[in-house]
Amino acid sequence: GVARQYCGELGKQDNCQVAVTLSVASDLASLPIALRLYLPEPWANDKARRSKAGIPDGIEFQTKPRIALDQIRQAIADGVPKAVALADAGYGNDTAFRSGLTELGLEYVVGVQGSMTVWAPGTQPLPARTWSGRGRRTKLLRRDGNVKPVKVSELAKSLARRAWKTVRWRQGTKGDLVSRFAAVRIRPSHRDYWRAEPWPEEWLLVEWPEGEDAPAKYWLSTLPAGTPIATLVDTAKLRWRIERDFQDLKQEVGLD
Repeated sequence: GVARQYCGELGKQDNCQVAVTLSVASDLASLPIALRLYLPEPWANDKARRSKAGIPDGIEFQTKPRIALDQIRQAIADGVPKAVALADAGYGNDTAFRSGLTELGLEYVVGVQGSMTVWAPGTQPLPARTWSGRGRRTKLLRRDGNVKPVKVSELAKSLARRAWKTVRWRQGTKGDLVSRFAAVRIRPSHRDYWRAEPWPEEWLLVEWPEGEDAPAKYWLSTLPAGTPIATLVDTAKLRWRIERDFQDLKQEVGLD
């Protein structure tokens, strides 16, 4: 499954129409199977707007990642075969979305922003403090000035040159699509100071084209630890088919 948003500008920012969609895709074809308009919170809480637009009473505000999870959950209930879930950073940055995919039994390769923090390879939060015998026991993980997560953008820049591999993932209209990638095992760090156990390890995949001053894209993935970097890249880049779906939806179906 692939979840993302489409926004068509209608002249004013207030009138921007956003849809959350779900597609099924393979190397050979793709098919949109769900589309739902996103209702911004100001609209959801504005009775006059709701009445003028004819918004049904049962429709309440939901974030885009939550809508996407509902679409994926419904697709599974309808018998759509489970597969690796792909999404852009608008969804991948959302911890609840990623956790929801895992709870549904889906592996994922999702975009994230460079500002996301993770535990670098070989590091993790400190264990709970040893109980002194006074006060309440705690099982919560800790971090301090020396033991703390790092931004994925900083981690990427700290990787040794040998960590970067040149990978070709498919043939484009102007020849082979090739770039430099690095893949390392990390742990997400989101609010783990409220957890008793660290988040499980997963992949951080980074694209840094040769000659560029900074990395271009970042992904998190729960594909197995032994997954070759070429497979990680090929899977992450499968979203190009969905981008083409959106061009067709905008131009031929009229969503623009």
